[in-house]
Amino acid sequence: MYEEKNTLVGHLTETHGDYLVAELLSHGDDFEVERRIGMNTVKVGQVGSYLTVRQGDINVLAMVERFWRDTGQRGHPSFRVQISPLGEMDKDGEFSRGVRHFPTAGAEVHLVSQWDLEKVFADTGGVGWKVGRLSAFDSVDVYLDASAFFGRHAAILGQSGSGKSWTVTSLIQAALRSMPRAHIILLDMHGEYCEKNVDGVVAKAPFQESKVRSMKARELEFPYWLLSYGELCELIIDKADINASIQLSFLRSIMMRLKRDANKHLDLGHITVDSPVYYSLEEFVELIVDANEQTTDFGKVKSPLYGKFDQLLVRLNSLLNDTRYDFLLKPKKRVTTESMVELMQDFVGLGEPKAAITVLDMSSVPFDVAPLVTAQVGRLAYEFNFWNPLCREFPIFLVCEEAHEYIPREGLAKYDEARRSMERIAKNGRKYGVGLCVVSQRPADVSETVLAQCSSYICLRISNPDDQEYVRSMVPDAAKGTFSALTSLSKGEAVALGEAVPMPVRFQMNLPDPPPNSIDMDYAGKWRHGGKEIDVAQIVGNWHKQIR
Repeated sequence: MYEEKNTLVGHLTETHGDYLVAELLSHGDDFEVERRIGMNTVKVGQVGSYLTVRQGDINVLAMVERFWRDTGQRGHPSFRVQISPLGEMDKDGEFSRGVRHFPTAGAEVHLVSQWDLEKVFADTGGVGWKVGRLSAFDSVDVYLDASAFFGRHAAILGQSGSGKSWTVTSLIQAALRSMPRAHIILLDMHGEYCEKNVDGVVAKAPFQESKVRSMKARELEFPYWLLSYGELCELIIDKADINASIQLSFLRSIMMRLKRDANKHLDLGHITVDSPVYYSLEEFVELIVDANEQTTDFGKVKSPLYGKFDQLLVRLNSLLNDTRYDFLLKPKKRVTTESMVELMQDFVGLGEPKAAITVLDMSSVPFDVAPLVTAQVGRLAYEFNFWNPLCREFPIFLVCEEAHEYIPREGLAKYDEARRSMERIAKNGRKYGVGLCVVSQRPADVSETVLAQCSSYICLRISNPDDQEYVRSMVPDAAKGTFSALTSLSKGEAVALGEAVPMPVRFQMNLPDPPPNSIDMDYAGKWRHGGKEIDVAQIVGNWHKQIR
């Protein structure tokens, strides 16, 4: 381990199970706030910086949580720090998590050299996934363990304006540079990560053109016949309807019949109600109408199903008559079971052109069916590798932007399928090479099951006390003081915890180049000097035509 004579800054005075207290060296009222180590200047006692506690063979690496001034003996000031032990370093500078041997009072407290920190945050994964620099020591690069981050689920959390979109973009850009054969699917809820064309001005996608394929969900088409039985029922059946149980049973029977009849020419084996195979929606509606109007004895006797589907038909017809739902209910490209191959190729980036990242622009999807579409996305990602005999050769990573909008902790029935779909990936996806990243500005509103399965967390600025407490209860092996910094983080600055980093670390994320389409609006400039002239007629026309 690197030795430096002038690194001693204090001595340990208290040892607790989860933190240590040390008194720093000072001369009367004079406290040395900076120390020169080699070619670097280090701030002594800065919150978020690192110290080592040495005693014999014990060498504990710790993070500064708190710094304060007391009145010591004879009225002289005493400068103290509370530090959280993170792990141990051996004589060669190799770091290991956890502390087996706690030092006792009197142990020496030393500054940590750049050399030691570089060894701790070195590229342990061997792929060069560099994401930023230490906040307290900006000459030290921070690398993430790619296999741990992508393979064991992750969460990126932070309030609006803290830099979540920049963080997502920067992480993916760095991943594509170091791992060009990645397979990432990004759910883009507000069109921040895809190419935009506004009045002839094109805003490029923030990812390299040869590696990304951006598609609007309405263009890709997620046809109705890919919906599972539960998803279709969620779309067209009102659970408050007194006839809901009858409707559920009838739909199951006719779906089975239609799917089997429409695919007799294919050798598909056993077809179930959830099989992703084509069937005619027109015939589906006709069977429901016939059952709803069925009578005997020349109309004198009504069948047991007569009038039981009135509400369902009103709801279904309203969807069929609304062009916003055509990508779901009136597909143009996905009209046969065989077309599913092309859809899945486009979905995972194996279509033409091939892509390392598929950006699904969900901004034009009606908000009431957005959870249903996200449920399909999650289910397709999971099922693709579940049935893939080479799933270990083709790991997939699904990034869920604005996760609180469709994977809520609690919510209405319309979120059930999306929550169930993503929770299945969170609980079982690792076995089949399907990773999940949850991105949210309201972590307290995100499914507890999903967040609890995440092994790595990147936390940006979080001010809401409920969100802070929720995240604190979720994250693994976190130093208590780490979260006290969440309210003071600057834009793009983050605290990373979990298996993707050797220990909790506060760092400045590398700026994305180019950035996503989520730059803050210049309210002051536009309101002071005025912006371009607005054509209200065009806006209304776009609204009517559903064109953005």
